Amino acid sequence: MVETQVPFSSRLLGFRRLLPSLSSSSSSSHRTLFYLLWVAAFGSLFLWQRNSLSGFSIFGGYVQVQSGGSAEFPRLRGWVFNVTEFGAVGDGVTVNTEAFERAVARIARVGSRGGGGQLNVPPGKWLTGPFNLTSHMTLFLAEGAVILGIQDQRYWPLMPPLPSYGYGREHPGPRFGSLIHGQNLKDVVITGHNGTINGQGQSWWKKYRQKLLNNTRGPLVQIMWSSDIVISNITLQDSPFWTLHPYDCKNVTVKNVTILAPIFEAPNTDGIDPDSCEDMVIEDCYISVGDDAIAIKSGWDQYGIAYGRPSKNILIRNLVVRSMVSAGISIGSEMSGGVSNVTVQNLLVWDSRRAVRIKTAPGRGAYVRHIHYRNLTFENVRVGIVIKTDYNEHPDEGYDPKAAPTIEDVTFTGIHGQGVRVPVRIHGSEEIPIRNVTFRDMSVGLTYKKKHIFQCAFVQGRVLGTIFPAPCENLDLYDEQGRLVKSSASQNVTDIDYDI
Repeated sequence: MVETQVPFSSRLLGFRRLLPSLSSSSSSSHRTLFYLLWVAAFGSLFLWQRNSLSGFSIFGGYVQVQSGGSAEFPRLRGWVFNVTEFGAVGDGVTVNTEAFERAVARIARVGSRGGGGQLNVPPGKWLTGPFNLTSHMTLFLAEGAVILGIQDQRYWPLMPPLPSYGYGREHPGPRFGSLIHGQNLKDVVITGHNGTINGQGQSWWKKYRQKLLNNTRGPLVQIMWSSDIVISNITLQDSPFWTLHPYDCKNVTVKNVTILAPIFEAPNTDGIDPDSCEDMVIEDCYISVGDDAIAIKSGWDQYGIAYGRPSKNILIRNLVVRSMVSAGISIGSEMSGGVSNVTVQNLLVWDSRRAVRIKTAPGRGAYVRHIHYRNLTFENVRVGIVIKTDYNEHPDEGYDPKAAPTIEDVTFTGIHGQGVRVPVRIHGSEEIPIRNVTFRDMSVGLTYKKKHIFQCAFVQGRVLGTIFPAPCENLDLYDEQGRLVKSSASQNVTDIDYDI
């Protein structure tokens, strides 16, 4: 086997610029521990994802790396097939849709016998139109394997609108399907030696900007009404629309995934959009895209209320993300089935417009509650924390403007960073007040020296101990032992200033 050493700094992109500030900004134990955790976690992650790997373990087995740099395929299922056996040609020109379909059909026939089937995609450029997965299947992409989405929209089938949206999201009526799709599945794995699924979204983005599309663009990967899904050790790139969209799924794991799209001129290329999903883990990922890196959703206005499937029990940890257009981690704005029990921890947001955001509006209904943010680092971010209640974008005129969502029980612990213009902007309203928000252990370096940089409106909550910058007057102040020091002047005070 061949050992390959790659400098840690070349794999963490902008993260290396943060290391001096982390080590020097505070001598406290929690800062030192946080620094060491980031180095350990992301050093191993990016060294592993980007190299020709040697002897690493996948599901208990080992992969032998040849001196030429290519790795043998591990055997993860009882039945193993190569896409070339079904006539696929990896020249970047041949359209391989039928080959992928034949391969998936073969795996469907073996079913769960022997643990299901594995489809190997060797190095090469495998041009294809959209195709479906099947249950008990592993799609394995070798190092150097690139599945390319065909750009001709005639190859992309139309599908009905999502039932919790009632609308194509960008246009009424049908929507384009995804490049890789699955419905009503169980036990599906998409993994590899960091092979790539590339949607070649450039033509879709251009047509969208020129208003030449009559249907909503399709995601890169969409799995619907399914359970026991694992997506790991791959790169997802240049999606036409949302990149990875699990819809009404249970028990989903996304691990060691890189998601890329241009930070500008790639509209709505969200990284991962858990949508009415339950029991989901997203960890050890790098995401830099043209919209939200992650956006947790659960349906849109009256359609989402009627569908009634919340997103709940979601853990997001150990991520480096970037979003120059939207936010690193968002909840909403389509959250009409409810969102609860979400934990976001060990997150670095760098060179972004916003870091973490909750967004909703009258008409959404439902709730956002029991949301916990821990150990967040902001590096060169315009607005750090945002809660916005007037995101007035609706599918049609049929929504109920009196369907006011509830936002409550949101905690922020261990918030640090530098180069932040506005650290907090919580914009509740008389009809949608924010309840029980807690801040503890916060110190953010600022680039703007105006007075009102911790902005609040219609919010009730508390600050535990001393934080920087000074909190708004809407919040009660407690000491570290939980004793009340000062009650809020008024929970309804408004000092939102969108000019800064």
